[in-house]
Amino acid sequence: MKNEAYKHRIIDETAEQYLNAFGAVCIEGPKWCGKTWTSRFHCNSEYLVGNPDNNFQNRQLAEMSPSIILPGDVPRMIDEWQEVPPIWDAVRYEVDKRGAKGQFILTGSSTPKMKGILHSGAGRIGRLRMYTMSLYEAGRSSGKVSLKDLCDGKLETAITGEVDLYSLVDNIIRGGWPGNQDLPLKEAALLPVEYMNAVVEDEVHRIDGIQRDKHKVMLLLRSLARNETTTATNKLLKNDVKSVDDEDIDINTIATYLDIFDRLFLTENQEPFSSNIRSSVRVKQAEKRHFTDPSLACALLRATPERLMGDLNTFSFLFEALCERDLRIYAESFGARLYHFQDYANREIDAVIELDNGDWCAFEIKLGANKIDEGAENLNKIKTKLMNDGGKPPRVCCVICGLTNAAYQREDGVFVVPITALKN
Repeated sequence: MKNEAYKHRIIDETAEQYLNAFGAVCIEGPKWCGKTWTSRFHCNSEYLVGNPDNNFQNRQLAEMSPSIILPGDVPRMIDEWQEVPPIWDAVRYEVDKRGAKGQFILTGSSTPKMKGILHSGAGRIGRLRMYTMSLYEAGRSSGKVSLKDLCDGKLETAITGEVDLYSLVDNIIRGGWPGNQDLPLKEAALLPVEYMNAVVEDEVHRIDGIQRDKHKVMLLLRSLARNETTTATNKLLKNDVKSVDDEDIDINTIATYLDIFDRLFLTENQEPFSSNIRSSVRVKQAEKRHFTDPSLACALLRATPERLMGDLNTFSFLFEALCERDLRIYAESFGARLYHFQDYANREIDAVIELDNGDWCAFEIKLGANKIDEGAENLNKIKTKLMNDGGKPPRVCCVICGLTNAAYQREDGVFVVPITALKN
């Protein structure tokens, strides 16, 4: 079901690989990130469970007999399958019966409790995580520098063009939502605000049918926004809500809500790097907290361009979130994983990319070019420390910068790359 207006996504190639390897592919991710459009591009027929026509007839049919919705040209897309969880087992059974690859594409914007689902689908249904658009996918990065090549130590020096603060603010507030890319920023900023309102008013309840305290849900979301790009613990979130909003929240309630946010694909935390480093230096096992798109944190913080320009500290945290979103998208396209590093001596590396062969690359993220020296010095210090302790040093060290107009390698071996020049 090809569409000439379709904006190609980095996940397209991986989706084709999965269709060749599995009987069905499940593409999951936040609402409005483009799952349906991408799935439709790769399928030849579709069934929309959430279609409201004829009093939601499609959903009623799926509930009565999931197998009745499966016939159609393949690959056949079934959109928002989680609305009728038995569809999962029906697809798994049909894949077994047909014994062919690339039969179905399932899309989902939340992960249901597996009640009523008998089989994991392992070996039959491959799962893919989809994110909002990276700067390169949205046409806001020139793509002059390939992350894959960079991780192999390859970089051609290039002038990449001037970047101003306002364009970076625009990218953060606008976010990577496909429907937002051509709108004026004032209108584009409304989408993440309404997204969060919908989460609080409807999605948190719909995921399992349990009514929850909407006020406390919003307080926790705002605390997460204040702690974007930090390793804040659940206890710290609890204390943050208490100190800022003067309302207490139970630690178990926080854990429950965080699980719901994860199942709604609202959050995408950055795991700690856990390479087998033979060193006396212990690594803190704490995740770095992120919303799935930095625009959601902006919406919760009520961050306007003027407020961000006047608060460079918050701006820097959100810029880091933007870069780490893009690094995750680019890295996963070639089988790598994104982490962060922090040890008990408080040495930190903003982003670590681990390659499938076990090598790893270290990235510091700096908003201004005046911080490049600081980032490079930190990377080299940690690299030296790991080598002295008998650990495995990073294969590549790089500073990702916002306000620089060139990609190059410094005399100390550290690469410098603008985020607006990066691609997968």
